[in-house]
Amino acid sequence: MQPIDSFHDFFARTGADVRLYHLGRRVEPCELATLTALEQDEQPWPQPWQGKARLAMVFRLGDMEDPLIWFLALPLDEQGRLDPAPRDAFLQRLLETLGRNVQGLGREDGEAIDNLMQDNPLAFTPSLPFQAVLHARAGRDMGQPASQHMEPAEAYLEGQQDLDWRALGLQGLADVAVRMDDAQAERVAAHLPALPGEVLASLCYCLEHVAIGRALAEALRARGEAAAEAGDIEVFCACVRAVSGAEVEIAGPWLDALLADPEACGPDLLAAIAGRGWRHLEDGERLPRFLARLAEAPNADFTAVARDLALIPRLRLPVLMTLREADADSAIGRRLAGLSR
Repeated sequence: MQPIDSFHDFFARTGADVRLYHLGRRVEPCELATLTALEQDEQPWPQPWQGKARLAMVFRLGDMEDPLIWFLALPLDEQGRLDPAPRDAFLQRLLETLGRNVQGLGREDGEAIDNLMQDNPLAFTPSLPFQAVLHARAGRDMGQPASQHMEPAEAYLEGQQDLDWRALGLQGLADVAVRMDDAQAERVAAHLPALPGEVLASLCYCLEHVAIGRALAEALRARGEAAAEAGDIEVFCACVRAVSGAEVEIAGPWLDALLADPEACGPDLLAAIAGRGWRHLEDGERLPRFLARLAEAPNADFTAVARDLALIPRLRLPVLMTLREADADSAIGRRLAGLSR
């Protein structure tokens, strides 16, 4: 029998029903073929985060009623390709736990598999918004109903019911964000000016993982600009992160306006753009402007953010070219000169 030396082999050999989700920059579905290409060294990871390929693996074996979920952060090298040794060690432990014959696994094996995650160096615990959005997405993808928290969240966000907002659950907000259609998005946008800042921030932490349309993006921009004027950096950056899920013709002009304003470009905003708006940096003018602002911000970690962006395959060459072509007396040039001392 052929050895199991990859996650693809494990899932194929066990006959698992598996769904993968990116858990790095956004909670998004991930094709098994994407993981396979990484494992076979055919291509770098498309959405690296802090040097890792962060994944949720949601799978059922045999007659399991509830799926198992692995949260794994696979180390990447400087080219965004897999460092295989930690993966190999994990699979070795997995096979030692289950025995070499992994066909016919079922419910009784679930606890043994789950125990592997207790002291697993690849395991990590996602933030609460990431967990809530993952459960909302996976539940929808598997044809399950939304959580019981969705209905009161919908009623509150649309202004239909005046609840104590502190009773709203994050899971309900995530369910709304993931399942929202265009009509509901417009109703939420209309009520957005009335939302307390705490609710708005929590909603944004869910919306930043989904695509949003123009009406909601414009309402979020208005709230974000009002928060900036009021000095509420958390709500301001939360709105920027959420608007980053809009199409570039919607989000791009706001990002351009922010990058044109040196007073706006603090480290929190720059981190929000790099973390959630990286797709909008695929622009010949916006990327150099962003890197210049990053270099100008004394409290921003220029090296870490630039290196993280350069790990994204579609941004790698543009980032490296921007750094290479920077004038010695520019903000970027001075930062790079400081690194070489």
